[in-house]
Amino acid sequence: MSTGADIKPTDLRGILKYVPRYQDQIFILAIDGAIVADENFGNILLDVAVLRSLGIKVVIVHGIGRQIEELSALRKVTITDSIGTGVTDAATLDLAIRAAGRVTHLVLEELSQNNLKAALTNAVRSAPLGILRGVDHQLTGRVDRIDKEFLVQLISSGVVPVVNPIAFDRDGRPLRVNSDLLAAELAESLHATKIIFFTPNRGLEIDGAFKQQINVDTLRDFLAKSPDSINEAMRSKAAHAVKAIETGTPRVHLLDGRMIDGLLTEIFSNEGVGTLIHGNEYQSIRPATKRDVRAIYNLTRSAVKREELVFRTQQAIEKNIENFYVYEIDENIIACASVSIYPDKPDHAEVGSVYVMPFYHHRGIGRKMIEFGLKLAKERGATTALALSTQAFTFFTSVCGFVEADKDALPESRLKSYEESGRNSKILLKSLA
Repeated sequence: MSTGADIKPTDLRGILKYVPRYQDQIFILAIDGAIVADENFGNILLDVAVLRSLGIKVVIVHGIGRQIEELSALRKVTITDSIGTGVTDAATLDLAIRAAGRVTHLVLEELSQNNLKAALTNAVRSAPLGILRGVDHQLTGRVDRIDKEFLVQLISSGVVPVVNPIAFDRDGRPLRVNSDLLAAELAESLHATKIIFFTPNRGLEIDGAFKQQINVDTLRDFLAKSPDSINEAMRSKAAHAVKAIETGTPRVHLLDGRMIDGLLTEIFSNEGVGTLIHGNEYQSIRPATKRDVRAIYNLTRSAVKREELVFRTQQAIEKNIENFYVYEIDENIIACASVSIYPDKPDHAEVGSVYVMPFYHHRGIGRKMIEFGLKLAKERGATTALALSTQAFTFFTSVCGFVEADKDALPESRLKSYEESGRNSKILLKSLA
């Protein structure tokens, strides 16, 4: 199993660029009971200390499914449900309370070892789940109310709130609540930026294929139409991820909690190591600004070395920044393109500087950048689009519908720079009519 060490999440420069974005934001960390029992659990809470040192606010929710099953076997007590979604009878609730106390103690112990203040809270009020489809769920609960002010006061005082899956109703009676549900409800109440689920699985799989990222609409369709296509261990988290995003949480991560440095790698790198579930606003093409000049320069530098793109200095990029557009993932630029209208031939537009980070190849991003450029060119009055390419010309012709032309198709102003470059690029045209 990869440890994520190749991405080097602890590289200070790699982390620091994210700090302004995440400072003072709230992350909900939802840790499965199986991960609390794993040898990597201490490393996770050490990483939590790193987050806190960077000004990121944290709430921890933990599960107890593994511990209930172990107590059931040890005490030879038959349980009705271990995860908090089915029927909870009195005997199962008794084991759940014991398991929750033990797991919460372990969480507080590890946080204390990392010099973090923490507190078990009763900020969640529950109510009986009741009778669903004719089945009385007895002592299984749902979230009735969250004392947001109490939690915010703790967080503002530098305390890490710990929420376990035993919540009390308005009469003070305990009920068993599913920890995935707790995470989603807490994220909504606290306007959290992220939920990170720590599981003993790599992440989301659909029809056996691992998904590094998926948008909420696609995931919602799978849950509604073919839930069995989703790996069983992730179905509850997938459903609660959809709920969380629908109620305002921008991103939900499903992460293998057994992976060393997994938390830091997932948060402080473009690629991540788990599954990212995101809303539709997550990926977007936007006009570049002067603040993006260095990012565009660094992004395209390797392509320049391979002679895929013409060399441009940072000053040249800045001078023409109004022509550039960037594609962001999680506020990181991973692709760019430019759209230029020729003053001496305003019905012609060039789509150039198209580049996508190698990690994101074969995901349709390059085609989206070109399609965006064509749409923009047409809106600006162009009837013909032009592209020049030394190595990606087959992509332009076979995927994007361009046709090869000779240099007579170039506007006079562009022909001069074309001949001076000596690159002998293929000249490609596409009608926008």
